[in-house]
Amino acid sequence: MPRVTPDFSFETEAQARGFLRVVGVDEVGRGPLAGPVTACAVRLDPARIPAGLGDSKTLSAVRREALFAQILAVAEVSIAHATVEEIDRLNILRASHLAMERAVAGLAADHALIDGNLVPRGLTCSATAIVKGDARCLSIAAASIVAKVTRDRIMVDLAQQHPGYGWEANAGYPTQAHLEALLNLGVTPWHRRSFKPVHNILYQENSVSR
Repeated sequence: MPRVTPDFSFETEAQARGFLRVVGVDEVGRGPLAGPVTACAVRLDPARIPAGLGDSKTLSAVRREALFAQILAVAEVSIAHATVEEIDRLNILRASHLAMERAVAGLAADHALIDGNLVPRGLTCSATAIVKGDARCLSIAAASIVAKVTRDRIMVDLAQQHPGYGWEANAGYPTQAHLEALLNLGVTPWHRRSFKPVHNILYQENSVSR
């Protein structure tokens, strides 16, 4: 299959329908066992789009960092999060949508292009969901890069506070090393208690202590 390159057609189409301030929105951090979920909204200037934008998952860390700086220099950017407590209280899908809603609210957008197949219900503007949007839409690709770099940096900081879980490398995802550390070191305040591996460890601890 040929590799899909994101373009500006979704933004142009929305502008043709009368929307002047079109933003791309993506989130990162649904799958990890620890840390917040982070969302970003980006409004690109079509005359100043950084070269090489793409799905953040396909880019090297060095490339993501370089593009992150370029995007912040030339675009309107809003970053927002949903906390571990909100993830556990609401569920990860709703929490990720809440982070998206907060990111969009940080920009005066009148239309949002959302990565995925669902539009968050609390958006303050109209929106279009785009499946695999981070690989197809330049604004969403930019948002995916900013969200990923931002969240990775948060997890590096948290790794210094809670060493041993490998968050500086695994960003909180359930790698073998992370799962073993959970068993050996226990659950931190940054772990998502509603996620099964964490819940199971806490349940076992409660069962043993009774």
